[in-house]
Amino acid sequence: MGESSDSVSVDIDMLPFGGKEHVVKTSKGSISVYVYGDQEKPALITYPDVALNSMTCFQGLLFSPDSASLLLHNFCIYHIDAPGHELGADVISSDVPLLSVDDLAVQVAEVLDFFGLKQVLCLGVMAGAYILTLFAMKYQELVLGLILVSPICKAPSWTEWFYNKVLMNLLYFYGMCGILKECLLQRYFSKEIRCSVQGTEADIIEACRRVLDERQGLNVMRFLQAINERYDLTEGLENLQCRTLIFVGESSQFRDESVYMSTKMGKKTCALVEVEACGSLVTEEHPYAMIIPIEFFLMGFGYHRQPYFASSSSTGTNPTSPSNRCCIAPELLSPESLGIKLKPIKTRVDIDVKV
Repeated sequence: MGESSDSVSVDIDMLPFGGKEHVVKTSKGSISVYVYGDQEKPALITYPDVALNSMTCFQGLLFSPDSASLLLHNFCIYHIDAPGHELGADVISSDVPLLSVDDLAVQVAEVLDFFGLKQVLCLGVMAGAYILTLFAMKYQELVLGLILVSPICKAPSWTEWFYNKVLMNLLYFYGMCGILKECLLQRYFSKEIRCSVQGTEADIIEACRRVLDERQGLNVMRFLQAINERYDLTEGLENLQCRTLIFVGESSQFRDESVYMSTKMGKKTCALVEVEACGSLVTEEHPYAMIIPIEFFLMGFGYHRQPYFASSSSTGTNPTSPSNRCCIAPELLSPESLGIKLKPIKTRVDIDVKV
């Protein structure tokens, strides 16, 4: 994989996921990419939501035991952070032009070119899902498949547009203030997990608050402004041929839009997984609900779980395993779901299961 002289590469022991950071200079400005794994393996590109980075958006999914044997075994993962969202980021100069969603999609393409990647799978969350969907429309030959979490595809409604404007004003005048953080937590998580006072759920919320404290408000404002000026992708969805797997939490504020997106893409290329008792950030709130659908989705591309770490949910040896908390609809287990034809499904997640 060639690396041009127009980038800076640094090794840092405490990077998210223990990877290597590459600061890639694109025609639309510099962007941070964390590479985790063997670069000789196929590539999985990730893009997080507003105010999040690779660590806060994908750690729960990628580092669950079942997922490690599936995703980390098969792929080298390239975590692309939105401009100014990487750890330790400085405030982006006001002299730097604001980027549009098209500019952000072009950056993704130039990242692939920098690393010499010819075809990739993509994993995006909310705003990141929109960017990667737009990227897939512009560069269809580069994208094998999409895994989208609570994706958005329409232009913002008047209500969302106004709400985002309020958030941008808060970011501009007050930075990452308390009320702003609470608004973002509502965007990411269900009420159930936000109200938790102890246990893993409370730890997830507290960790997210700490990360938000570290964000540069003006940088977040720039990304939010680009998303607030997005346009409708519906027409392009109908022509998008890559296989797509969509996850959305039942209480996600983007649920209706995610369902709409799946219907526009069609049953032949798209499967919908709705996770009960979950907000928008399924990768962190209920990552175990994603494992089995992703496993069957990847089988259509010829990828399989590492045998040594075979999932307990597959062998049935541990009925209390988190992966067994979701009951996958029979349609997902049919041969059609292995890439020939994907059907919409809905998961059932029981958060009250007791050992």
